[in-house]
Amino acid sequence: MSTIAMARNGDLRRAILDESRRLLLEEGYASVSMRKVAAAVGCTATSIYLHFENKDALIHALIEEGMDLLHEVLLEASCCETPVPERYKGMCRAFLDFGLANREYYEIMFQMTPMEMRRYPTEKYRKARRNLELFAEVLLEARGTSTDFDPALGSIVLWSQLHGALSLIHAQRVDKRYDTEVFIDSTIAHAMCLLQPASTSSPTHS
Repeated sequence: MSTIAMARNGDLRRAILDESRRLLLEEGYASVSMRKVAAAVGCTATSIYLHFENKDALIHALIEEGMDLLHEVLLEASCCETPVPERYKGMCRAFLDFGLANREYYEIMFQMTPMEMRRYPTEKYRKARRNLELFAEVLLEARGTSTDFDPALGSIVLWSQLHGALSLIHAQRVDKRYDTEVFIDSTIAHAMCLLQPASTSSPTHS
């Protein structure tokens, strides 16, 4: 169903969110206005303000919605009754699959950082951190309490690896010699290294 059809059927808020995602990805933050979204949906500018105070409130709603969807897939993967390595691997795959299947959400959530946009509200940011905390919990389960390992920091390092891979795929910057699935599998294989303590053996000198 088109966004205009949704709006006519009474689901105006949903239509506004869906059309905004498309416009933001295609045109960027600076080019998108509330009036442009309203025109694309087929409603008046006045109507759109009944649902969202301003453009930043609209974008924050999209970020929150995306974070909630990501949380659902990560939670499902983390709740599997499987050994920790398999569960962790499944969560990494779930994160990457989400980013590939939901590019509009993903770029708005993690890659759109215009300086002029109002800061993401603290309470929403804390809610979004649930996704990192799920990874931290699994890392803690695998590594245990240790003075030389911080699960929270480990989850951020992991996110940087997964996010970096998705960013390269979205920007089509992955070497063409490598199939996307091969690249993803290799990314997950490297992410698995976080489950084990770093080697403490001394380097061999000639």
